[in-house]
Order: sequence, then C-alpha cells, then structure tokens
Amino acid sequence: MENLFSALHLRELLSFWAVLDIVLLGLIIYQLLMLLRGTRAVQILVGLTLLVMLWLITGPGLLKLPALHRVLESLLTFIPFVVIILFQNQIRQALARVGRNPLAALLPRRQRADIPDTVALVAVSLAAKRAGALIVFEREMGLRNFTESGIRLDAIPSYDLLMNVFVKESPLHDGAVVISEGRVSAASCFLPLTTDPGLSRKYGTRHRAAIGITEESDAVAVVVSEERRTISFCEAGRIQEDLDGRRLKRLLDEAVTPKTEPSEAGRLASKWFQRKATHG
Repeated sequence: MENLFSALHLRELLSFWAVLDIVLLGLIIYQLLMLLRGTRAVQILVGLTLLVMLWLITGPGLLKLPALHRVLESLLTFIPFVVIILFQNQIRQALARVGRNPLAALLPRRQRADIPDTVALVAVSLAAKRAGALIVFEREMGLRNFTESGIRLDAIPSYDLLMNVFVKESPLHDGAVVISEGRVSAASCFLPLTTDPGLSRKYGTRHRAAIGITEESDAVAVVVSEERRTISFCEAGRIQEDLDGRRLKRLLDEAVTPKTEPSEAGRLASKWFQRKATHG
C-alpha cells in the first residue's frame, strides 16, 4: 500500500512538472511572437520556414532532387547565424526587458491611464501655437514596420517630451510619434497615406497619413493641423474634426485606456479643461 501511495505521489509530481514545463514553454513562445509582431522579421521567418520545407521535400524519400537538396542543406547550416544577425534588435530588446524585470518579459505592457490626458493637453497647446502633430496609438496590431522607419525613443510620454518633439525647430517634428504599450516607441515615423479617392483635398499629408494608418491597422491617431489650428481623431479610416480637449480625451479614453480609476494627472487635466471651457 505504501509503495502504491509513493508511486501515485511520484506520478502527480511528474505531472505537475510536465504541466509547468509546457506552460513556461508556451509563455516563452508567446513572448517571442509578441516581439516579432508587426515587424519585417515575420516575413523573414516565413522565408526561412519555406526553405526548410523545401529542403525536406527534396530529400531522398520524396521528390529526389539530390543537387537542390544538397545546396539547401549547405545553406541551412548557416541559419543559426542568419537568425542572430537578422533578429539582433528583437533579441536585444528581449534581453533588456528580462534584465529590467524577469516577470515583465512574460507579460505585455498596457497603456498608462494618464496618457490620453497628456496627449489631449499637448494637442490643445500645439494647436494654440500653430504647430502640427501626428500621434498614433498602437493597439492589438503591431506597428513595428512603421516605427523602424523612425527614430527609436522608448520613453515615457510626458507633456514636455511631446511638445519638444513637435516644435518646428525640432529635427523630429516631421512624421509621426507612435505610442506603444504605454511608451513613446519612436518619433519621425513615416506612415502610409490613404488612397481614398473621395477624400477632400483640404486634408494635407498628416491627415492622409493618420487616415491611412487606421485603414491598414486597428491603431488610432490624433492630428493637429498647423494651418487651421484644429484637432482631429482618426479610427478605422474615419476622421472626426474640430475637437476640443475634453472630446479628444473622451475618445482616447474609449479607444486606448485600460479601465482603471482616473489618475491624478487625469483629474488635473479635467480641471484644466473645465476651467478653459468656463473662462473661454
């Protein structure tokens, strides 16, 4: 009886470690996929996978193409080095996140609750100064193909940072700022322009880029017009114009903010907007 109990206990222990092994492996694979999401690395990975499949198909048991099989076999010996070179940025980012916080590497970061308040304040201030701006919020679909075209920042989205990015004297004011997982991922990013033939000609490059990125992804965008001093919000290829700070904040809250209690910055921003509305 004692031997039977020991055997059952050992089986349960082994089952626990097997489940833990699978869970940890799944988390690692998920994190790797999150790092590759929205990047050119996905197409590269697909190409490498096709080469491996072609090598298997041309083997002795299937198509029997020995010359092609041998050439592919020689190429595949260099795949580990190719992967390290091509994915060096993603590997470096993953190691940096693990170094900062080992548990954070397994969990995606979320948008901070005070970011819409900050962006609303920035948009109102830039419109008053006749300075243009384009701020894009990444949601489920990755935007790394576009952030790779800009200047990497990886910074907290503060009022001072965004204002300094979009002043006319700044070398980063052309292009878009992309906010991803609660941080300013990159600035001066180039975005695809909408090809909608029915769009009014009054819209310039910034507005067309904002509409274009929301057509190609689930991102949302905030545009400040330099000429007309207006604030617009784009989502799913549609644009809402002539917004004030409070309406923009409400739209951003609905689109990107996690459902949490309002932050101190949010309360201060709301009071500021109310005071401006009262006193004109």
